[in-house]
Amino acid sequence: MIFVKTQRGMEYIAMQNIKELMGDVKIEVRPAGYLGVLIVHSDDVEKVKEVPEVEKAIPVLFELRSDLDEILGKAEEIVEAMGDFETFAVRTTRRGLRHDFNSMDVNIRLGRRIQEISGKEVDLNQPDKAVYVEIVNERTFIGILDGEEERRKYTPEKVDSLKFFGKVSFVQMPYLENPKGAREIGERIGRSAQSFEIKELIIAPYGYVDADELYEFLKGLRRGKESRLKIQRRSYAREVREVRVLVHDLYQTFRDKRRKRSVLISTDPTGKQLSEIREELKRAFERADEIVIFAGSRTGLPKGILRLSDFVIDLTPYITFPTEIAIPASLIALLDVYEEMVQEREQK
Repeated sequence: MIFVKTQRGMEYIAMQNIKELMGDVKIEVRPAGYLGVLIVHSDDVEKVKEVPEVEKAIPVLFELRSDLDEILGKAEEIVEAMGDFETFAVRTTRRGLRHDFNSMDVNIRLGRRIQEISGKEVDLNQPDKAVYVEIVNERTFIGILDGEEERRKYTPEKVDSLKFFGKVSFVQMPYLENPKGAREIGERIGRSAQSFEIKELIIAPYGYVDADELYEFLKGLRRGKESRLKIQRRSYAREVREVRVLVHDLYQTFRDKRRKRSVLISTDPTGKQLSEIREELKRAFERADEIVIFAGSRTGLPKGILRLSDFVIDLTPYITFPTEIAIPASLIALLDVYEEMVQEREQK
């Protein structure tokens, strides 16, 4: 038996394609009405994985009742089936409301039992073996995948982008035009800042600004940040960094951030292309404790800020991108430089 996951709505297409490959095999589509799930009554996992609509194919070792004690009672057999391993993870998806336990209960308690029996360690990011517990109302399916079969986000050869983003202080002039527009743009900026988990976001107007527009901008920013933070905390196995949001005058922020081990970068169409200053940026990132990025809004950054910045970068020559794109455009471009710097350092 194989527990198959697909994108929601792709179950029947996956079923037809599996049948074309495997013949008249029994397939349960959307068991108990749950989208994105098929149960294929076959052991030919490799055949099933040839279907593009199949996101994950888990060979089922055990099918049992959705009772926590029964699940824990399978721990010894699970360890035996895992073979040789040093690290493991338990990944549970619970479908249905009539259980006196949740997915985290299974992860923690089954993980503890496996650890006690095997003496091995838990590694949620790069496990040698991953135990999948798929709960569908009163039926529970347990299978094991090798670590390399998982689609892994965290692998040793990748540069940890969080180390870079953790150094970034992003200084954004607020978008102020009308209350509705300010609120919508603020929400997008808040979502972007939290998505990258930067060190801090500083909203930096200068001179007099309309209080109502600024209020709506900040209200939208908070909503966007919090909505993204909830998704991250629900989705990530690791601890999520909540972005600190501050408000300060642009010029005073610039003065405060001009420190010995800070790099001040302004984004502006008058700046140089990234390719021209790539090597200088790498040297600056090597020594930097903080990377401060300044971005304008409907109006660009003041000339004095540009003149005194360490770098002025034109990220998209001949194109002026909208305010809400400033954070992702800047961070993705500069991350590429940072990654190259780290890789060169490790090769020395």
